[in-house]
Formats: sequence, C-alpha cells, structure tokens
Amino acid sequence: MDNTRQLGEFLQVRRSQLRPEDVDLPSYGERRRVPGLRRGELALLAGVSPSYYARLEQGQSTNASPEVLDALAGALRLNDTERRHLHELAAGSRRRTKPRRPAPERVAPAVRQLLAALGDVPAVVLGRRSDVLAWNRTGHALFAGHVERDAPERPDRRPNMARLLFLDAHTRALYADWPAKAKAVAASLRTVSGQWPDDPALASLIGELTVKSPEFVSLWADHRVKAPGDAAYEMRHPLVGPLTVTQQTLLTERGHHIVVATTEPGSSSHTALALLAHSASAGRAVEHDLSTPTSPLRG
Repeated sequence: MDNTRQLGEFLQVRRSQLRPEDVDLPSYGERRRVPGLRRGELALLAGVSPSYYARLEQGQSTNASPEVLDALAGALRLNDTERRHLHELAAGSRRRTKPRRPAPERVAPAVRQLLAALGDVPAVVLGRRSDVLAWNRTGHALFAGHVERDAPERPDRRPNMARLLFLDAHTRALYADWPAKAKAVAASLRTVSGQWPDDPALASLIGELTVKSPEFVSLWADHRVKAPGDAAYEMRHPLVGPLTVTQQTLLTERGHHIVVATTEPGSSSHTALALLAHSASAGRAVEHDLSTPTSPLRG
C-alpha cells in the first residue's frame, strides 16, 4: 500500500468533511463548488503555505515535520486516534529502506491460558489483519459456529472476521445493525493499514474486499480510523435468538486483540448466552464420545 497516496487522501477527505462554520471561518453565504474547506483555508488554519499543503495532498511532498503534522491535525479537528494515524502515514511515506515482512502471528501461551480461564465467556483472539488466531468454545459458537472449530489452528485456513462480516451471509445476519459493525471493522482495518503498510497479506485482504463488497468500498473511501475499544451490539443468533452483547477489546503484548463478549447479568441476553454456552459444551461432549474408541470393557 502506498502511504504517500494514503496520506494525501486522508487529508483531502478530512478537509472535505469540515465546513467553514465548524472552524469559525466566515462563509459569507457563498455557494461552494466542492464540500468542505478549501485547501487555502486549511493551510491558513494550520499556519503553512497553501502551495506546501497542496503538495502534501497531491503526494508530492514526504517531508512533513511532526510539528506541521500536529498543526494540520489541530486544524482538521482530529481526535487522538486520527492524529496518530496521520503521523503513521507520514512516517510510512518517508521510509526509504526496504521494509521487513511481518513475522507469522502466533498466540502466546499466557493468552491461551486466559481463554481457558474465561470458561463460558465468549472470547476470540484476532491478529492485526483480523485473522482468528484462537477462540474458546463459546466464542466459536457465538461469532462463527458455522466455521470449523479447529480452523484457527491451521494458518492456511484461519477464518478472517473482516472477510466473514462483509462476504459471509451467516456472519452478516448475526448483527441487527450490520452497517454499524461494518463501519467499525472497516475503520479498524484502515487504522492497521497505516501501521503495517508493507504487509502483503493485509493488502491482499483489502483488495479482495474492495473487489467483492461495494459496502466496503464506500466505507474504505471514508478514511475513518478507530482504536480498539468497547461497543454494544444486538445480535440475532440462529440458535438462541436475539441478544445484546458488549464486545470488549484487550490488547496483548504481541499486538493481538482479545475480544470478549459479555451480557448484562439477569437479562434475557444473559440467559441466551448461558444457553449457547451449554449447547456448545454439550456439542463438544457429543464430539468427544463419537471420537473415543469403544472400550473393550463396554463390549
């Protein structure tokens, strides 16, 4: 992925989303040919020359200092996550040495211990590209029960939650407000693309989603970024029906995300999740019985 182009696109999109009244600039009631601020207006707010800012947007300049980037972030009213993304894009555009490919992602033993300790609380470990690196029994049943349980253990067959959300009908139907979930996932991928611009597998995933999902194309063009956090989603599970879960994201030392789903105690959602956990546990018991050789003592 070209960080110089991404930097220019990010600046242009953010500029187009600001109106003069948002930044206390007089508009004099004039009609504008394009939405948002003009380049010269933003340059004035940031304290840089219009020609220099134009070169940044056009990808013709890669030498923006941290001070200039902070001034642009302030003029664009960026939040902390967006500001950090701007700096990452600029750092990537300045890189001259050949980047090293990211190492294969593996789950730390301590994280696997945590998954086991969570018991019936659904949890899934996601890599930087949203590949499922591991999940516990209930996490599998909640998020992708139609996928093979041991798929994360085989790197060539690992499910990818972004791919499932945009391209898989089962996963798409899980979310009552699918557009909200899709917006969050696309924003997370956009954030990661600034951190790992030279990851070929990430570029391949984004290319696949761009070709196969018009909704992703629209969301990707918006250049929204999002840091990991908590969010409540209403889910429509095919086994236990509707339930509202809070998806909380924890960051590991290796940069993986542990997504844990919880429900309000005493609620119907809590009951539904408990039923799902029981069903998943019973299903595993059946699988174990079927896979265990018949003992000679049983005849």
